[in-house]
Amino acid sequence: MIKVYKIKVADKVYEVEVESISEKEGTIQTPKSTAPAAEAPVKVGEGTKVEAPMQGLIVDVSVKVGSVVKAGDVLVVLEAMKMENAIVAPVAGTVNLITVSKGDTVDGGTVLVTIA
Repeated sequence: MIKVYKIKVADKVYEVEVESISEKEGTIQTPKSTAPAAEAPVKVGEGTKVEAPMQGLIVDVSVKVGSVVKAGDVLVVLEAMKMENAIVAPVAGTVNLITVSKGDTVDGGTVLVTIA
Protein backbone atom coordinates (compact mmCIF):
# COMPACT_ATOMS: atom_id res chain seq x y z
CA MET A 1 0.00 0.00 0.00
CA ILE A 2 1.40 3.41 -0.97
CA LYS A 3 0.62 6.49 1.12
CA VAL A 4 1.37 10.03 -0.01
CA TYR A 5 2.52 12.61 2.53
CA LYS A 6 3.33 16.29 2.16
CA ILE A 7 6.33 17.43 4.17
CA LYS A 8 7.20 21.10 4.65
CA VAL A 9 10.87 21.97 5.14
CA ALA A 10 11.54 25.69 5.55
CA ASP A 11 9.38 27.26 2.80
CA LYS A 12 9.41 24.24 0.46
CA VAL A 13 6.71 21.57 0.38
CA TYR A 14 7.75 18.09 -0.73
CA GLU A 15 5.39 15.29 -1.71
CA VAL A 16 6.66 11.93 -0.47
CA GLU A 17 5.33 8.47 -1.36
CA VAL A 18 5.78 5.78 1.28
CA GLU A 19 5.17 2.12 0.53
CA SER A 20 4.75 -0.26 3.42
CA ILE A 21 6.25 -3.70 2.86
CA SER A 22 7.41 -6.60 4.97
CA GLU A 23 10.98 -7.90 4.94
CA LYS A 24 9.81 -10.90 2.92
CA GLU A 25 8.64 -8.73 0.02
CA GLY A 26 12.10 -7.48 -0.94
CA THR A 27 13.04 -4.10 -2.33
CA ILE A 28 10.90 -1.07 -3.06
CA GLN A 29 10.53 0.04 -6.66
CA THR A 30 10.23 3.82 -6.94
CA PRO A 31 8.42 5.37 -9.88
CA LYS A 32 10.44 7.83 -11.91
CA SER A 33 8.92 11.29 -11.81
CA THR A 34 9.42 13.96 -14.40
CA ALA A 35 10.11 17.52 -13.37
CA PRO A 36 8.25 20.34 -15.12
CA ALA A 37 10.14 21.55 -18.17
CA ALA A 38 10.27 25.14 -16.90
CA GLU A 39 12.19 24.12 -13.79
CA ALA A 40 14.48 21.53 -15.36
CA PRO A 41 18.04 22.76 -14.80
CA VAL A 42 20.87 22.22 -17.22
CA LYS A 43 23.14 19.32 -16.35
CA VAL A 44 24.79 19.74 -12.98
CA GLY A 45 28.42 20.58 -13.43
CA GLU A 46 27.93 22.81 -16.45
CA GLY A 47 28.94 26.40 -15.86
CA THR A 48 30.55 28.26 -12.99
CA LYS A 49 29.68 26.97 -9.53
CA VAL A 50 29.23 29.57 -6.79
CA GLU A 51 29.98 28.05 -3.39
CA ALA A 52 29.27 29.14 0.17
CA PRO A 53 32.50 30.57 1.61
CA MET A 54 31.49 29.50 5.13
CA GLN A 55 28.77 27.76 7.12
CA GLY A 56 25.64 29.83 7.60
CA LEU A 57 21.95 30.45 7.07
CA ILE A 58 20.49 31.51 3.71
CA VAL A 59 18.45 34.66 4.44
CA ASP A 60 17.70 35.65 0.83
CA VAL A 61 17.97 34.25 -2.69
CA SER A 62 18.02 37.24 -5.06
CA VAL A 63 17.88 35.35 -8.38
CA LYS A 64 15.75 32.74 -10.12
CA VAL A 65 16.67 30.05 -12.64
CA GLY A 66 16.98 31.83 -15.98
CA SER A 67 18.02 35.19 -14.47
CA VAL A 68 20.73 36.98 -16.42
CA VAL A 69 23.42 38.29 -14.08
CA LYS A 70 26.52 40.44 -14.39
CA ALA A 71 29.74 39.85 -12.47
CA GLY A 72 29.24 41.39 -9.03
CA ASP A 73 25.44 40.99 -8.89
CA VAL A 74 24.15 39.64 -5.57
CA LEU A 75 22.94 36.04 -5.89
CA VAL A 76 22.40 34.93 -2.29
CA VAL A 77 22.66 36.52 1.16
CA LEU A 78 24.29 34.24 3.73
CA GLU A 79 24.15 35.00 7.46
CA ALA A 80 27.16 33.79 9.42
CA MET A 81 28.19 34.87 12.92
CA LYS A 82 25.32 37.40 13.04
CA MET A 83 26.60 39.16 9.89
CA GLU A 84 24.98 39.13 6.46
CA ASN A 85 27.34 38.29 3.60
CA ALA A 86 26.34 39.01 0.02
CA ILE A 87 27.43 36.17 -2.25
CA VAL A 88 27.99 37.73 -5.67
CA ALA A 89 28.32 36.39 -9.20
CA PRO A 90 31.97 35.88 -10.12
CA VAL A 91 31.11 35.92 -13.84
CA ALA A 92 28.38 37.20 -16.13
CA GLY A 93 25.88 34.68 -17.46
CA THR A 94 22.54 32.99 -16.90
CA VAL A 95 21.60 31.25 -13.66
CA ASN A 96 20.90 27.63 -14.58
CA LEU A 97 20.73 25.98 -11.15
CA ILE A 98 19.87 27.11 -7.63
CA THR A 99 20.44 24.50 -4.94
CA VAL A 100 19.31 26.47 -1.86
CA SER A 101 16.30 28.41 -0.67
CA LYS A 102 15.62 30.95 2.06
CA GLY A 103 15.95 29.34 5.49
CA ASP A 104 18.41 26.61 4.45
CA THR A 105 21.53 26.03 6.52
CA VAL A 106 24.63 25.33 4.45
CA ASP A 107 28.22 24.26 5.08
CA GLY A 108 31.25 25.99 3.64
CA GLY A 109 31.88 24.72 0.11
CA THR A 110 28.23 23.94 -0.61
CA VAL A 111 27.30 24.83 -4.20
CA LEU A 112 24.64 27.55 -4.01
CA VAL A 113 24.17 28.60 -7.64
CA THR A 114 25.52 27.58 -11.04
CA ILE A 115 25.95 30.19 -13.78
CA ALA A 116 26.30 29.21 -17.44
